Amino acid sequence: MGEKVKLEEISAADFFYRNRSLAGFDNPVRATYTIIRELVENSLDAVELAGRSPKVLIVMREEREGGEESLPWYRIRVADNGIGMDPEEIPLAFGRVFVSSKYRLIQSRGTFGLGGTMALLYGQITTNMPFKITSAREGEPAYELTMMIDIRKNEPIILDRKIKGVSRRSFTIVESTFEGNYPRAKRKIIDYLQQTAIVVPYISIAFMDPEGHLYIFPRSTEKIPPRPKEALFHPKGVDLELLQRLLISTRTRSLESFLMTHFQRVGKKTASEVLKIAGLPPDKRPSELTDEDIRRLYEALRSYKEFLPPDPSVLSPLGEELFESGIKKELQPEFVKAIQRPPSVYEAHPFIVEVAIAYGGLIKPTGDIQLYRYANKIPLLYDASSDVSYQVIKRIDWSIYGIKNPEDEPIAFFVHIVSTKVPFKTVGKEFIANVPEVAREIELGLRGCARELRIYLGRKRRKEMLLKRYELFRMYYELISWTLGEIIGERPPIENLIEKIKGSSGDEDERE
Repeated sequence: MGEKVKLEEISAADFFYRNRSLAGFDNPVRATYTIIRELVENSLDAVELAGRSPKVLIVMREEREGGEESLPWYRIRVADNGIGMDPEEIPLAFGRVFVSSKYRLIQSRGTFGLGGTMALLYGQITTNMPFKITSAREGEPAYELTMMIDIRKNEPIILDRKIKGVSRRSFTIVESTFEGNYPRAKRKIIDYLQQTAIVVPYISIAFMDPEGHLYIFPRSTEKIPPRPKEALFHPKGVDLELLQRLLISTRTRSLESFLMTHFQRVGKKTASEVLKIAGLPPDKRPSELTDEDIRRLYEALRSYKEFLPPDPSVLSPLGEELFESGIKKELQPEFVKAIQRPPSVYEAHPFIVEVAIAYGGLIKPTGDIQLYRYANKIPLLYDASSDVSYQVIKRIDWSIYGIKNPEDEPIAFFVHIVSTKVPFKTVGKEFIANVPEVAREIELGLRGCARELRIYLGRKRRKEMLLKRYELFRMYYELISWTLGEIIGERPPIENLIEKIKGSSGDEDERE
């Protein structure tokens, strides 16, 4: 007989300790970037909940030099002007994996309640140093908690707790020490902060890096997009397990009432038609359903064709004006056009695609497609060539829009996808799958922007052509005038003629 297999149960924190690459911590370079990204995004969520323009300060310094066989340690401090936290909330929010406020049907930056805690857990794993959280709500005492995470139990360990007096404002400060590689991660980090400043133009970011450089990304607007609203589940987005959970937890007394209460856009008529398909009486109690009844109800929900589309109020798109504002602030292009597509649906989840094209200014040809990708206001910096946006751009014939090759032109593309379920391909959330519904919206948006660019480039090139024509005529007229002056002793007046040619060349329009 073979040796008996020993089964082992591990906690969520232990699982991600053993599989940290799933969350973007697969090497010191990427971990350095991911830590900043996750902590900044936590801050942005907290500030937007407060309904004010975000201010985020990041200070990173070298805590211990690296040697030949070791990497340096860094101390990071991220402060924000968000809603703040009660002292009872801090250990749960930062000391346990999979504790989050994001397990609802509403648009949010994160999905798993994982990133911020994993950033702190990574620091603990690599340095065995505790992390510190300081937070307060306006007019209440500020609390400073020094903590670690019990990886085996997925529970917080509070090492020290201090009360720091009543605060005049709400804020949260997160401090952690981790082993990393800033010099190699530096470019990605600066790119991330700049791209965040584009897609969140109402944010102010200041970053003091370990090399002593200060990077400031000021806001370009005080306007903030409306907050998304929480919604009920759409009937088409429910699987059998979720349906069973809703049936167990419901307080409704009939199936008709159950459908109308727990699902969005389901009225009495729709509920009656669904139950007729399922062969179930409208007045039957949810608690009385057998497994066969539940299966029939689930199949009826899947097969019914007349449900209204999902409610898009759960989404908070940036909007064309704010999108263009962020691009203008950071890249100063000579042309920019943003388009927000109408709400669409993917697997019963609403989504909105926002796209933009910018040309000229600080944008220079790089020999590659310059693509800025975002999902729920998060910049995506890795695996661009695998993203649906990149593939859509590659298959468009740009010559019909006056662009010979986008890789050799000063042109940049921007794609922002807003959804309660962004179709990421990996847990690391770095690129979006080639879903037909999403690809179609991206292509339609890009083509709309490209038509505006074609008009702009046509006018620009016509003015350039007319200006060259004017310069050529002016040169020859001056030469002729000078020659005639030498021959007849008197230079003919040509100023009025040159001015007339100048006006017909469009130079007056250019000056206006």
